[in-house]
Amino acid sequence: MKRLFLVLLAAALFSIGAAASVNAADSVERRDFEKYASGFTGTFILYDEAQDQYTVFNEPQSTIRLSPCSTFKIYNSLIGLETGVLDIEDVYTLFPWDGKQYSFPAWNRDQTLAAATRDSVVWYFQELASRIGEKRMQEYLDTIEYGNRDISGGLTTFWLGSTLQISAREQVDLLRKLYAGTLPFSPDNIEVVKRNITVSENNGIRLMGKTGSGFVDGKWTLGWFVGCAEKQGDRYFFAVNIQAPDGAAGGKAREISKAILKDLGIL
Repeated sequence: MKRLFLVLLAAALFSIGAAASVNAADSVERRDFEKYASGFTGTFILYDEAQDQYTVFNEPQSTIRLSPCSTFKIYNSLIGLETGVLDIEDVYTLFPWDGKQYSFPAWNRDQTLAAATRDSVVWYFQELASRIGEKRMQEYLDTIEYGNRDISGGLTTFWLGSTLQISAREQVDLLRKLYAGTLPFSPDNIEVVKRNITVSENNGIRLMGKTGSGFVDGKWTLGWFVGCAEKQGDRYFFAVNIQAPDGAAGGKAREISKAILKDLGIL
């Protein structure tokens, strides 16, 4: 409890300066999102740290809050590590599979944090949330100011098309604070999560990100990809979300993100 109080106090002391930094940047609006995401409603927002500038495709959509889906695994992981529910050493993050058969074969086995993040194993993170508990989960979401902070939809489901919601702009600004070290998570724990969400590392460019997918009545209706690209010492934070009656999943959002990042000269 004392440790939690200290990290929460540290976050509070950092918050004023961090908030000012987040709000100070210039913004460039782009109106060609359809070029990359034909048939989808959505947005892409990028923050260039070196230039202190946002680039926003479909700006009105960037402030609309939606379910984070599996992008919340970034913070579920961090909270699990910070509270001691998980350990930095992978062997201590092992959760046993209960034998229930899932439609994704990769889910049907014991899971470590790294594997569960890579394969987006929902049951692992539901178990993690249960072990963290409602009180600690709410305290952390309040402290880091995660979207609407609403976990009333249930401890194991609040981020899955339920009550918790966050906008693309909020996703980017939260990642900025995370990488700046102004959130109540230790550098070691942040490095664990960054390693787990690394998508590729080639030619001096490291792409990190987490997908999220909303599934309703057998159809993929919401896709997310949020993360950071590091290139030659510069960092670019981004978030994309897409919506459609079907076909809007995290994999498609990642594809759109990579196409835009490439055209912007980042990848």
